[in-house]
Amino acid sequence: MYELKLPMLAVMDPEMLKTILVKECFTYFTNRRNLRLNGDLYDAVSIAEDDQWRRIRNILSPSFTSGRIKEMFTIMKHHSHKLTTCLQSKVRNGEVVNIKDFFGPYSMDVMVSCAFSVDMDTISNPSCPLITHASKLFRFSLPLFIFQGCFPFFLPLLELLGVSFFRKTSTAFFKTVVEKMRAGRNGNSRQNSGDILQHMINSQTTNEPKNKKQNKGLTDHEIVSQITMLAFAGYETSALTLVFLAYNLARNPEVMKRLQEEIDSTFPNKGPIEYEALVQMEYLDCVLCECLRLYPPAARLERTAKETVRINRITIPKDMVVMVPVYALHRDPELWPEPEEFKPERFSKENKQNINPYTYLPFGFGPRNCIGMRFALVMVKLALVEVLQNYSFSVCAETEIPLKMDAEGLVGPLNPIKLKLVTRSIKGN
Repeated sequence: MYELKLPMLAVMDPEMLKTILVKECFTYFTNRRNLRLNGDLYDAVSIAEDDQWRRIRNILSPSFTSGRIKEMFTIMKHHSHKLTTCLQSKVRNGEVVNIKDFFGPYSMDVMVSCAFSVDMDTISNPSCPLITHASKLFRFSLPLFIFQGCFPFFLPLLELLGVSFFRKTSTAFFKTVVEKMRAGRNGNSRQNSGDILQHMINSQTTNEPKNKKQNKGLTDHEIVSQITMLAFAGYETSALTLVFLAYNLARNPEVMKRLQEEIDSTFPNKGPIEYEALVQMEYLDCVLCECLRLYPPAARLERTAKETVRINRITIPKDMVVMVPVYALHRDPELWPEPEEFKPERFSKENKQNINPYTYLPFGFGPRNCIGMRFALVMVKLALVEVLQNYSFSVCAETEIPLKMDAEGLVGPLNPIKLKLVTRSIKGN
């Protein structure tokens, strides 16, 4: 197939995907497609290539282990409680709620608190510049994308001129935020020893170690790029997942009721949510997995062949872009019966073993999967459980059915998703 003038290979075969994403990842398919117009984010972990990517990924990985996420769970709970409190007035007045106005700030507050050890409280101020710029960060310019596809020979010139897919005003804003946060530490690493920024700072030895074989820490510029991509870009994907969860539960009240029953039995009488119990909730996991099947954060994955390679009798030339159409893969009727229906039971213990793991790729797969996957899942589960302990979602006249999807950036709705929330009784009836 061609994307404008660029030839690419679209792959949906599970065995080929296993080879590309895992078996031959380090040999032939280490790098994602790089259009070069990345601006200041050229060295972010999701864009960096080969040895630089490996080094950055290895440094960042300890910040997202299960142990570290468990340590950050108290911070997440602080913000999930604020979320339910802020919803009270809207529910009390019977107002229609633009659900992202609440889930977006919640996601931002969690990300910023875990990254910098500060509470921005954007949930009390949804018009905060952090929210505004984060929402713009991944809204790529469609005319620019078409132009680079039709005239790829102009890419070096565009890169030289500083043209970028990422909004310059937004990346500059986040660069300033990160630099101020770092400068405000005044060398006191103990006070912030648990946050992601401090972990990156601690990785630094010197920007140019005398021993070239020495494990090099992150440069100052790399730190800014990682925080911008992880904290501020991660906000949007988590917020959209929560929005789609609310929408699907409102449209499927029987699913919501069953989920609330699991919540009530796991945390009786709206009891405090504990990490160990949360991550073991089976039906909650089914609901989230099904939502991510229908609405994966990214519609596609891409890898570039470093050398010519032959896989399953198909020759993939050097520099060929291999594209995995995740959105289409997740809705393939040959893989998923009634693919447009919201059916969490697909991911039950009994059924999950029948799912080929290479047909379900909401976070990618293999060494270049989403580094913050486990962090995001816990953050999303916590917010959903605390909200459903107290409220139920319902559709209203303003709810768009079916949804119109946005063609730019991440998988998201074109128009705001509006719902009503109804207070639950103490017994959860």
